[in-house]
Amino acid sequence: MRSVVFVQGGGVGIDQEASVRAILRAVGAAVEFEVIPAGRAAVELGRKPLSPELFEAIRRTGVALKTKLLQPMGAPTPTAHGPVAPLYSNIEFRRRLGLFASTRPVRNLAGLPARFRDVDFHIVREITEDLYATTEHEIIPGVVQSFKVVTEVACLRFFRYAFALAERLGKKSIHCIHKANILKMADGLYLNCFRHVAADYPRIAAKDLIVDNTCMQLVSKPQQFEVLAAGNLYGDLLSDLGAGLVGGISATSAINVGDGVKVYEAVFGAGYETVPPGRANPLPLILPAVEMLKDFGDAANAHRIITAVEAVLSDGSVRPSDLGGRAGTAEFTEAIVARL
Repeated sequence: MRSVVFVQGGGVGIDQEASVRAILRAVGAAVEFEVIPAGRAAVELGRKPLSPELFEAIRRTGVALKTKLLQPMGAPTPTAHGPVAPLYSNIEFRRRLGLFASTRPVRNLAGLPARFRDVDFHIVREITEDLYATTEHEIIPGVVQSFKVVTEVACLRFFRYAFALAERLGKKSIHCIHKANILKMADGLYLNCFRHVAADYPRIAAKDLIVDNTCMQLVSKPQQFEVLAAGNLYGDLLSDLGAGLVGGISATSAINVGDGVKVYEAVFGAGYETVPPGRANPLPLILPAVEMLKDFGDAANAHRIITAVEAVLSDGSVRPSDLGGRAGTAEFTEAIVARL
């Protein structure tokens, strides 16, 4: 039995958790959850939004399945005079765990309408620095300066991970996404680190592409890509673009990695003020759970779940409301379990 920390952020995450539990139980997956609330869910229980116990548990098990961390009701909106993000944010969660890369598989699900078919690539995003280092200040009223931080150490670590991932997945090419034609020092360093690491992986074709051209290529012929390695900002934007290519949030998941730690994350979450209880689409958490099973070596059950999901989506009679149907979380989950 594999022990997994379940990071419960609240809202639709509660319904998504129930769905994933039912599906994993139905396939007999050897997974045992240790549930720890975080973000809004923790605050509503009178606890710290990011507790020491949370990080201790994840470091102890080395793995977590995470819903989106929601801000408590009435949380302040960031301004030039205030914090860029409250300390209970998803960004702070990653920092405290030392997560440095996030992988987004971008592939079609049968039965899910999409702009393109036969899409199957991975976006690998560096998540420790770039503009998301949130190093900024107001010089004078009305003038704000933000710094893009790029370091050789972080870039080399990131690209070693990206190339190793590409090799493990059997990919033949990897694209470095940059804007070195304009940001000659920052993105120039990033690109040089890519080329340095590429020399150790001669069997993988190392290519680079300017980020704006990448966007055009993605919405023209996404099937040409296998792995895209991007910095924090570009990777964030391309991840959403990639999701749009294959059907939106229902076709996405995130796998965040650090030293000895992996966090499988739902990229969509909402409060009950937005999505009523029992009406959540559970796919944004089911897909990360499937990726987790694959990494546990349980490819058979991962395949069973995806096959069942695709069968339900292809049938079309039972769909969540955000996919054009009327089914609630439980009904959609039951349909998947029945297909198993």
